[in-house]
Amino acid sequence: MFSGSIPALATPFADNRVDEQAYRRFIEWQIENGSSALVPCGTTGESATLDNDEHHRVISICAEVANKRVPVIAGAGSNDTQTALWHIKEAQLAGADALLLVAPYYNRPSQQGLLAHFSYLAERADLPIVLYNVPGRTVTDILPETVIELHRRFPGKIVALKDASGDLSRVVTQRMGAGPDFCQLSGDDPLALAGYALGQVGCISVTANVAPKLCADFHAAALAGDYATARELNEWLYPLHRAMFADASPSPVKYALSRLFDWFAPDTRLPIAPISDEAKAAVDAAMEGAGIA
Repeated sequence: MFSGSIPALATPFADNRVDEQAYRRFIEWQIENGSSALVPCGTTGESATLDNDEHHRVISICAEVANKRVPVIAGAGSNDTQTALWHIKEAQLAGADALLLVAPYYNRPSQQGLLAHFSYLAERADLPIVLYNVPGRTVTDILPETVIELHRRFPGKIVALKDASGDLSRVVTQRMGAGPDFCQLSGDDPLALAGYALGQVGCISVTANVAPKLCADFHAAALAGDYATARELNEWLYPLHRAMFADASPSPVKYALSRLFDWFAPDTRLPIAPISDEAKAAVDAAMEGAGIA
């Protein structure tokens, strides 16, 4: 259902408000440069510091600008099941094509709690669901047996997984348990190439914010089985993957975008501090090495 290079879109701010004009221009640029889908209100989009009205507005703008040219996978998760349901309903009204539901954070639910949470939401959602497992941020880990069981219960609703666990063996376990039609997406740019060999079909990407054409070309080559080209492009992109986390994300992403465009400010919201000078140097070098400076 989803594949290729899918940016987790950064949200531009101006005077600490969502810069709607810059966001529209950014979405157009992403589509023009080959991104195969778009994710508003993900981690890189600073969903944690958007208020609810902003959250829903960002999804609405993305769906409006995309206008069905590429799918919009709206970040709609929460550590509160009822708040997640509210985000789901608003994303559906806004015209999103699918939902990205992160594991509940801070609460640390059990696997039974995760089954109950995602089942409750799947029963009430009208759009396909992409589970999002990022235990390094949420502490909660959606284990493979839970992913498989959720897909078994809702085969036409829970259709995909963004996996940022860092454990590539899970790709095989989940493919064997959920079947080859279950869509597995990487959540770690540096692991995407290896993920293709094991059964992943794309990446919800940080780096694609800054280098959408290079990322799209890399994923196209990997999807086609042209691993020689994919390896070459991966090595071209690898320093940029690392530089995007040279400081707390998404400050490096926003700094890089501010270098590319005078209309995209580097501003983040606290507690994400402005990018450090050391991280700026790393981003500068990586952008120059990738030929996008």
